[in-house]
Amino acid sequence: MNTQKKVAFFKTDIGTQEEHAVMEVLRSGWLTTGQQTADFENAFKTYTGARNAVAVNSCTAALHLALESLDLTSDDEVITSPFTFSASASEIIHAGARLKFADINPHTGNIDPACLEQTISPRTKAVIPVHYAGLPCDMNEIMNLSFEYDLKIIEDAAHALESSFNSQKIGSIGDFTCFSFYATKNITTGEGGMLTCDNDALAEKIRILSLHGMSKDAWKRYHPTLNSGAKNYYQILFRGFKYNMSDIQAALGIVQLSRVDEFWEKRRVRAQLYRTLLQDIPEIELFDDDIRSKHAYHLMPVKLRTDMLTITRDQCIELLRQNGVGCSIHFIALHLHPYFQDTFGLIPSDFPNATNVSERVITLPLYPILPEEDVVYVVETIKRILCANLRKLLIPVT
Repeated sequence: MNTQKKVAFFKTDIGTQEEHAVMEVLRSGWLTTGQQTADFENAFKTYTGARNAVAVNSCTAALHLALESLDLTSDDEVITSPFTFSASASEIIHAGARLKFADINPHTGNIDPACLEQTISPRTKAVIPVHYAGLPCDMNEIMNLSFEYDLKIIEDAAHALESSFNSQKIGSIGDFTCFSFYATKNITTGEGGMLTCDNDALAEKIRILSLHGMSKDAWKRYHPTLNSGAKNYYQILFRGFKYNMSDIQAALGIVQLSRVDEFWEKRRVRAQLYRTLLQDIPEIELFDDDIRSKHAYHLMPVKLRTDMLTITRDQCIELLRQNGVGCSIHFIALHLHPYFQDTFGLIPSDFPNATNVSERVITLPLYPILPEEDVVYVVETIKRILCANLRKLLIPVT
């Protein structure tokens, strides 16, 4: 056991620019949603090529708002991947619709368009494709299905800030795209998210829904140069939510977004180093790339060929941790969790690809300030563990 070397699963790259931006907001006297938030939204529109961007307090909120804007009923179905974080599915339930899953392509981790089409019914109103680890889904096939079956596409791009498909930026393809700025994401505001949408009416509805359904936010009600006296009143237009982003978060986001290309290049270099070092290890299976796509390199997931080993995936993770390597699992497929099994009667064989990948996947450290020598250490540690736990093949005596 190596107790000297420690490789964290993730570290945030926050510098003096971010510190100064946040301090300026703190000293301004205006901390909640205001001009900084508007500036962040405008910068994000420019980056993604989207017509509208609404800053919110999480990607989960963005998913919920997109679904709520469609006025779904209990008879309406929304399809997503089972191989994702719980928010992709839970918000369908919170919006009052019926949750359905479609299995994944085991080589990419993304929803399989063929399985998706088999799952579509006359009740299906929307699809939430999840761009797993930063590799975009096959948006050609998904958008073709949306046109054929009249479906709304709500992209879960929590992993896919820098991604594009066929040179079109993620954030400007589907009807809605939902991004995350959680602490471990490619840019961070601590907590936070963004929703992009090219439909002006739906974007305005989402903006109102994001703050209690009110016709005016605090900036418009209280800022002395924008309003005064009796004009400060507001009206409740919808049953709304408390999902707005603060100017403190937005100030951090503006600086982080200005560094996104720098971050991406560092992630790319480290991801490619991993792939080069791992590709010749027989007990490791890499996820496929797609030449049509720009990968965001949010995560570095690999699949263990557990049939070649005497240890399980979980035992391998524990051995990695004992040797100072932080790692995680992205994801335990949702249909394997008690809530989804008990509520919807799901079993592992319902989505065999997602089950198989979920039982074998390990996520390795990947972030811009990860030293390249640490990538080498992680791979060498994996090699040592796997070599010590190879399954002995029995050769029959003739």
